[in-house]
Amino acid sequence: MHIMRHKITLLFLALLCIGAKAQTKPVSGTFVNFFWQDERNNYMNQRNVDQTDPDRWACKTRELHEMGVDYLVFMAVANEGQAIYPSSFMPHAYPESRKSPIDAIMDTADELGMHIIVSTGWARNQLDDLADPFVIETQRKIMEELAALYGTRPSFYGWYLPVEGCFIPYLSDHAVQGVNKIAARARELTPGAKVLISPYGLYAAEFDNPKFAQSIYDLDVDIIAYQDEIGCVRETFPMNNMKEHFRLLGEIHKKCGIEFWANVESFTWDRDPNNWYSTLIPAAFGRYLSQIVGVSQAGVDRIISFAIAGIYDTPGSAYPCGQKLLSTKVQQDYMAWLAGDERWKLLEDIFAGKSFESHSVKCGPQALGNGIFGSEDPADKAWERFEGGRMECVIDLGGKQKISRVAAHFCDYFGGGIVIPQNLEVLVSDNGKNWEQAASVCYENWPNRYLDCWTDVILAPGLDCKARYVKVIGRCANPQHHILCSEIVVE
Repeated sequence: MHIMRHKITLLFLALLCIGAKAQTKPVSGTFVNFFWQDERNNYMNQRNVDQTDPDRWACKTRELHEMGVDYLVFMAVANEGQAIYPSSFMPHAYPESRKSPIDAIMDTADELGMHIIVSTGWARNQLDDLADPFVIETQRKIMEELAALYGTRPSFYGWYLPVEGCFIPYLSDHAVQGVNKIAARARELTPGAKVLISPYGLYAAEFDNPKFAQSIYDLDVDIIAYQDEIGCVRETFPMNNMKEHFRLLGEIHKKCGIEFWANVESFTWDRDPNNWYSTLIPAAFGRYLSQIVGVSQAGVDRIISFAIAGIYDTPGSAYPCGQKLLSTKVQQDYMAWLAGDERWKLLEDIFAGKSFESHSVKCGPQALGNGIFGSEDPADKAWERFEGGRMECVIDLGGKQKISRVAAHFCDYFGGGIVIPQNLEVLVSDNGKNWEQAASVCYENWPNRYLDCWTDVILAPGLDCKARYVKVIGRCANPQHHILCSEIVVE
C-alpha cells in the first residue's frame, strides 16, 4: 500500500509539471578555495591578500550569506602536506597564533544558519587520483580528524569528495569504488551527513551507453553536483549541448534516489582556456543567467557554482585589487536579477522559452518579429546578420497601439567579429514617415569576451506612447563589427 501511494504521488506531481516551465532557481552555494595553486586562482586567492586572516573569512561568509549563498563547499582543506584546519598529523598553513580559516567560517556559519560541506582533500594536491590507495587512505584520515573537530557543529552539512570523477565516456569502476570507500567511512563517522561529488566530462559522455546511467546508480553518494563546463569551453558553442545533457541527467535522477545538483561555472579566461597559466575572470551575466535557467529547466534540486566566492561576489576588503570593478559589476547584475530587475527578467523569460507576441516587419528581416529567439551559437538560423556595425528594423503593429516597452535580442561573439550595439534608438510613427524618438539606450559591452558567446537584450522600458510603427536602430562604435539580432519585442 505504501508503494502504491508513493507511485500515485509521483504521478500527480508529474501531471502538475506537464506544460509548465520550471521556476528558475537562484545560486545558493559556492565553492570556497583556500589555496593558491596556479595562475587560475589569481582572483580567488590573490597572493597579495592574507588568505589566513580569520576576520577576512568571517566577513566573506557574511557577504555570501547576504547574496543568498548559504551552502559553502570547501574545495580542499589541505594542500602539499599543509592543513588549513588544526590537523594533528599535518603542519598548519596558517599562523599558530590565529584561529584557523575553517573555524572562522564555521563559527560565522553556525551563527547565520548556513550549511558547510567539508572537503576530504587534498591527500597530496589537486592531482589526487582515486586509483592511488594513498589518496583514499589519506582522505579518510583527513575525514576522521574533521569529523572529530566539526561533525557536531550546527553548520556541518556533509562531505565533498574532491577527486573529480570524469564521464568520458562514463564514470570508471575505480572512480566509483574509490568514492564509495570514502563515502562508507563518512557514514560511519557522521551518520546522516550528506556526501557530495562534482564530476566533469558531460560534453563527451556516452549517454546512450547503459554503463553511463549504471555508474551513477552504483554510487553511494547523496548529491551529485554536475559541472556544466560552460566556463571551461570544452566546445566552441557549448550551451545547447549542456542544456540537453542536463535534461537527460534529470531523467536518470528520477530513478536513482541521488539529489540532482548543478555546478554552474561563473568564469571565463583571460587567455587560453583550461590552462594553468591562464586566469579565471568573471563571465558576462547574460551567459551565467542562461546557464542558471538551463539547469533549472532540467529540474535540478539546487544550483551551486564554481564560483560565487572570488568571481561573482562583492570584492570588499577581501579583494582589494585586480578585478574589483568587474567583480562588482557582475555582482550587481546578479543581485539585480534576484530583485526582479525588468531587463534581466525579460532575458530570463527568453531563456525559459516564454512566448512573446509576434509582429509584422515592414522594413527589415521578417524573422525579427516571429517570436523566435537565437541561442548562444552564431550559426543558429534564428539570427539575422547586419553588416557595417548598423541595423535598422521597422515593426508594424497593424494599428495605433499603446507601447510600454521595446527590446531587442542580440548575440555577442567577439571572436567572430560579432558584438552587441553600443546604442539602441527607438522611434515611433503613426504613418511610417514622420518619426519621433521614444528612447535612446546605451549598452556597455562586457570586456571579458575573449572566448565566450552569449546573448543579451537591450531594453527601452517605460515608454508610455501610442503609435502604429516602431523603428529600431542599433549602432556599433566600430563599423567593422557585425550585429546579430534575433527578435524585436514590442509590448
